[in-house]
Amino acid sequence: MKFLNRHKEQKRLRKALQKKDGQLLVIYGRRRCGKSTLIKNTIGREDIYFMAQQTDETIQRKQLASVIAEKVPGFDSVVYPTWDSIFLSLNNQVKAPLTLCLDEFPYLAKSSPELPSVLQKVIDQQQNKNYHILICGSSQQMMNSLALDSSSPLYGRATEILKIKPIEAGWIKEALETDAIQAIKEYAIWGGVPRYWELRKNEKSYEEGIKNLILDYQGVLHEEPSRLFLDDMRESVQAYSILSTVGNGANRVSEIASRLNKPASQLSRPIEKLINLGYLKRELPFGENAKNSKKGIYRIAEPFFNFYFTFVVPHRSRLELNLSNQVFDLFKSREKQYVASEWENLCRRSVPHAPIEGIRFGPAQRWWGTNSKREPIEIDVVAESIDGHYLLVGECKWSEIGKPNVLINQTKQKGETLPFKKNKTIIPVIFVRNTPEKEPASNIFFPDNVLNRLE
Repeated sequence: MKFLNRHKEQKRLRKALQKKDGQLLVIYGRRRCGKSTLIKNTIGREDIYFMAQQTDETIQRKQLASVIAEKVPGFDSVVYPTWDSIFLSLNNQVKAPLTLCLDEFPYLAKSSPELPSVLQKVIDQQQNKNYHILICGSSQQMMNSLALDSSSPLYGRATEILKIKPIEAGWIKEALETDAIQAIKEYAIWGGVPRYWELRKNEKSYEEGIKNLILDYQGVLHEEPSRLFLDDMRESVQAYSILSTVGNGANRVSEIASRLNKPASQLSRPIEKLINLGYLKRELPFGENAKNSKKGIYRIAEPFFNFYFTFVVPHRSRLELNLSNQVFDLFKSREKQYVASEWENLCRRSVPHAPIEGIRFGPAQRWWGTNSKREPIEIDVVAESIDGHYLLVGECKWSEIGKPNVLINQTKQKGETLPFKKNKTIIPVIFVRNTPEKEPASNIFFPDNVLNRLE
């Protein structure tokens, strides 16, 4: 699969690597999001790329020296007893500026706990004056403790720090070479992780991809969450339990705690960690204060995890008996509702990316509560304009809408009853699955429109 969408990250990296004096650059983010691919597509032919392995430090230094020797002939002809010696020798031998990339840096630091301090000395004393050092890692927790935390020896030394996140949904249409409606269905399963897209593309169909990669107990992604948790958690049982409970319909802390038979106070730290890692999110009604509101509900933030903890975990016994077709049939019976939920997420995310009706809006959220008529209502999309004069109110339908103007009028009427409407002008919009008309109204959005805004 071709390299997609990391143009902004490439630009920042290249700008940093053009500087004359040696720089320290840090790249981190969850596994399979394309960090290594980004590096390989950015560095030059004369740069050194080293993928660390979980081996003894002596072997690691020998392997690194061997890789360096491919660009600096004879570099591996001597034995390097310390990390200091290998960095200093490289600085003395390179004739033209280059970049030393240490991928999976946490593996090196695990074998050599002194390595961050060694690199601190190298950088502070300009012993890498003739080359840049780029460190990369998939363990977000370890990368934070090694390079980003204020107590780390490397804290403040990096001139560029990039957190690589999943790719936005707008690119999956091109990656899988499909239409917009199918692209949204695919995104609801695979999320924005490039490696998942690559694996899916190697399968014959959407159905085969789900069955072979996820549901089959021998599938490449069947144990994926457990592998990811190993990168960032000493103990993954609690995280797994929380996500399983949320995937099974418990959305409030009290519900999660009750199902796990634990005090709610014991869940605040693991929930916060799952949010920081991007696996869980707290959803508040529009306008609520995040610090003070007690109306928050929790949802699984990442589409692949959402599918996994909704359809794999509750039916693991069936899957172990090789009954994946049964579980797939269960998913198909709930597919429309499941995809509709992700469609709502994408619609909300698309709002701030470009003007609507010529107006710029901030981030969008759901709203639920009692309106000015004392009626309980829910609205899928609410956002305030940047100037504060307008309120966007939207409804999302993962279905064909026969009379869209009727839905627009209903949406506007809903918006007029919002308790925080005040003197704002309501801008009603709808997001529908319909095939676009020749000249659709500017306040009707289709799958193509939404995906185009998310590139």
